[in-house]
Amino acid sequence: MMKLMKYEIRKTMLVKWIILGIAALLEIVFLIGLWADKNEMLAASVVLLVLLAFGSILVIGLGSILTLHRDMNTRQSYMLFMTPNSSYRILGAKVLENGISIMLTGIFFFALGALDVTLLFAHEGALNDLWDMFRKFLVSLDSRLTMNFPVLASFVFAVLLSWFCDINAAYLGEVISAALLYSKKYNGFLSIVLILALIIGTSYLENVCTGSIRDLTAGFLVHGGVALACSALMYFLTARIMERRLSV
Repeated sequence: MMKLMKYEIRKTMLVKWIILGIAALLEIVFLIGLWADKNEMLAASVVLLVLLAFGSILVIGLGSILTLHRDMNTRQSYMLFMTPNSSYRILGAKVLENGISIMLTGIFFFALGALDVTLLFAHEGALNDLWDMFRKFLVSLDSRLTMNFPVLASFVFAVLLSWFCDINAAYLGEVISAALLYSKKYNGFLSIVLILALIIGTSYLENVCTGSIRDLTAGFLVHGGVALACSALMYFLTARIMERRLSV
């Protein structure tokens, strides 16, 4: 499993280094704007860092889906299934690498955001406008969000696991397309419809399970837990199909 994990990590390292480099550059711009009292530079760096955080998590997930698609549809990558590894191990390495990458990316940007907010608190002048902008951004994400650490942390937890669940839905749809719908008419269209149906279904289940929970932090935690359970279920189903239909 560790060898497979290292193989998956090597395939995605370039994107992660690029993200880290852009984040470092934007953080330098933020610090210069804070130190030099350049409010425009400060505001621009904050907005770009937020966009980078969401974009990075999106790119990492989509990259993982595209990697699986190549593994399903190119001869060189398909050789992976001829190694003495079960489909559970092959897919498990992909799922673990992607899940760990998404969580670490989310934790990194959450910690970086907490550091920047602390620096803003410690700095005098033009802080209120930026703080109001940040509060409005949170409200635009969810009207119930407040500047409370447990609420924000649990919200990030739920968002990350929901996206991870969507990626596993895409894995399942991709494998069904390769194993059961291969050479069928409208194969690509049917796989997209299946993926969307899985995403909508899991999202509905997450909302149903949290609909009666009034405590915001508990609701987000349950939301993330349901997403994680759905991810595990789809992993086992996907690996089962791969084992029966794709392994040689």
